[in-house]
Amino acid sequence: MRNPRLFLSRGGFFSKPGLLPWDTGRPPDLSQSLLGRAYKGSFTSVIAKKHPSGQKYQKKQRPCKDDSWQERLADVVTPLWRLSYEAQLKPTTTGYRNKSTFSVNRSPDGNPKTVGYYLGTWKDGNVVCLPCNHLKNIPEKHSQVAQYYEVFLRQSSVEPCLLFHEGGHWRELVVRTNRQGHTMAIVTFHPQGLSEEELCVQKVTLKDFFTKGPGAVCELTSLYFQESTMTRCSHQQSPYQLLFGEPHIFEDLLGLKIRISPDAFFQINTAGAEMLYRIIGELSGVNSESLLLDICCGTGVIGLSLAQRASQVHGIELVEQAVEDARWTAAFNGVTNCEFHAGRAETILPQLLKSQKDEKLTVAVVNPARAGLHYRVVRAIRNCRAIRTLVFVSCKPHGESTRNFIELCCPPDSAKQLLGDPFVLREAVPVDLFPHTQHCELVLLFTR
Repeated sequence: MRNPRLFLSRGGFFSKPGLLPWDTGRPPDLSQSLLGRAYKGSFTSVIAKKHPSGQKYQKKQRPCKDDSWQERLADVVTPLWRLSYEAQLKPTTTGYRNKSTFSVNRSPDGNPKTVGYYLGTWKDGNVVCLPCNHLKNIPEKHSQVAQYYEVFLRQSSVEPCLLFHEGGHWRELVVRTNRQGHTMAIVTFHPQGLSEEELCVQKVTLKDFFTKGPGAVCELTSLYFQESTMTRCSHQQSPYQLLFGEPHIFEDLLGLKIRISPDAFFQINTAGAEMLYRIIGELSGVNSESLLLDICCGTGVIGLSLAQRASQVHGIELVEQAVEDARWTAAFNGVTNCEFHAGRAETILPQLLKSQKDEKLTVAVVNPARAGLHYRVVRAIRNCRAIRTLVFVSCKPHGESTRNFIELCCPPDSAKQLLGDPFVLREAVPVDLFPHTQHCELVLLFTR
């Protein structure tokens, strides 16, 4: 592939949602299935589909005292036996989000204490905030917490912060849930010029509303409060303050118990994430001779789930809380061959590759944010001869990631310091983690 840009453009790489150039004769129907395959054949892993909406599925179920021994055995050997086979195969397409972020702004009738999603554009000056309890991808629990946060705001004597320079305090709400029904809520608050004593009053008021007041019906597992003077603040910039409850939320995934902190990245569709990670594992070809690099690893699930197959795993993640989660998860699950590094991938990866004295066969998995990989990360991967296999997980392949693909596959370019052999794109697998939207995760396999 001498001209990757020409190849991608000729193939109509991003011309139509759901249509990939490698399978133009038989476009995947993502509305019917979570998984589309970019080559002739099908994927055998369907277990991740088996989480029908409304069913609280857990891999390790604790039997009730009334269950017979036969039922308890069936729960262990065939845990989905209570469901029809059609229900087992039905993908979760409604209420699948495990994390939702709700804004605070004016409703169409002008009430500034409205919690929901934005409609309109700031450029046109027609933004309104609408309740989102009718949206198919939002769980009922998330909508319930948002509705009660709105009740709280309308009872509060403190105004919401719509624009920083206009004053006000109450801001967005984040709700996280797991498949066990636990709920974490995070409220953002602009302190403006309030004293510590005045801030304490607001925190107590919020806590009492969700523990003793009307919001108690939400049955929150934990409630966090963050003072933020910026659009987004990390825990390091402005610590999350636990007002009550458990500091973390946990999820069972691929045989692992995963710990998740308030600002740690975790795929928003848990059942879909299981399928995604199985696909990554198959494409990676990791074995006992391989060193696995999990770049932009979040809570480390990809590396941890493949650790038994690899000789060693190195995870790199910017968010320190997520790295702490990954280390806790490794220790709790008895995984001893994983090491996680906190910091920017463009700084850590080149140093890490230099420290590898023997050129052990290396597999790299990258799962960057929408902005794609930093140029120095691409350069480090391209120039490391030990990396023969690269699995690139992209949530926005038509954006900055396109530049990454080109830099990985173009001929050597000394001016750009891309000196290693070019990669070749072998397979592309779309995974629909976002039913009812035009978005999907695209998993690309590059080898050389």
